Amino acid sequence: MKNNSERLLCNINNPRNHLVSRRDFCRGAAALSAGVLATGFTAGISRKFPRIDIHTHIGHPALRDESLSAKMLLDWMDENSIEKAVVLALVSPEGFYYQISNEYVLESTREHRDRLIPFVDIDPRQSYVDTRETITERLNRYLDLGAQGVGEHKCGVPFDHPGNLEVFAAASDLKLPILFHIDSERNSDKPGLPGLEKALKAAPDATFIGHAQGWWASVSGDCRQEHLGIYPKGPVKPGGAVDRLFDSYPNLYGDLSAGSGNNAITRDMEWGREFLIRRADRLLFGTDYLGVGQNVPQLTSLEKFDLPAEVMKKICRANAEKILKL
Repeated sequence: MKNNSERLLCNINNPRNHLVSRRDFCRGAAALSAGVLATGFTAGISRKFPRIDIHTHIGHPALRDESLSAKMLLDWMDENSIEKAVVLALVSPEGFYYQISNEYVLESTREHRDRLIPFVDIDPRQSYVDTRETITERLNRYLDLGAQGVGEHKCGVPFDHPGNLEVFAAASDLKLPILFHIDSERNSDKPGLPGLEKALKAAPDATFIGHAQGWWASVSGDCRQEHLGIYPKGPVKPGGAVDRLFDSYPNLYGDLSAGSGNNAITRDMEWGREFLIRRADRLLFGTDYLGVGQNVPQLTSLEKFDLPAEVMKKICRANAEKILKL
């Protein structure tokens, strides 16, 4: 089954869906949703500390009718009490229907750096990216242009591929955050996430931020290979790799965005609340917002857990402030 992001991407990729009536409907639905939320969660505890979204995208202008501009993203953020957002590049051919280049992200966010925080990425399979030194040099050039991290790293190789490890090591040298995607095809790994652990050991001064099916399926101790590409249901079993790695690596965090993040905390509500409280110092509010009219469960799902205010503040804002040095 496709999650909301995947369904939206299918619609974007299909030119037959580029109809005015659909766009108007989506915009109207989004506005209505925002109005309802204004009397609920977004008018409540989140107003005390406007949220920082660790995971958003903007669409490339080549898809004119369905493109999400920086201005449109900012308007949506205003509707949903989000003060700042990380805007992620997608440079690998497996990452999206088309590349969202580093240059596009940097230029599109340039006039909005008070609120939009650009991340860039490097695919290690590029012919001119050979060593830790050359990758570091490239990242430094992007940092000079305003980049503040690496991501979304979504490369069609194993997580511990030698080229990936070079990218992670360069980010470690520069003490940068890395938002990574793990599933059964992109940065692939095995149950227990041994590839990720190898990277954590090789890049101790980078801050790793976990995202997607393979990462979030690994909250459960019964995670199997086939779970790394889906959204497992049912109770979470003890002994999951996420908790084990959190215990061992203080530079590891979890991005609660997308269907994978929402599924992880809602598949077992009792466990989800305990996990959110116990790991409040390691979790980050995120949406994976990438298109007009997208359903974003993270805007309301956290309120279902009746979390202490201090936990909400850490997840929705304080942890991101620490990582991004805001």
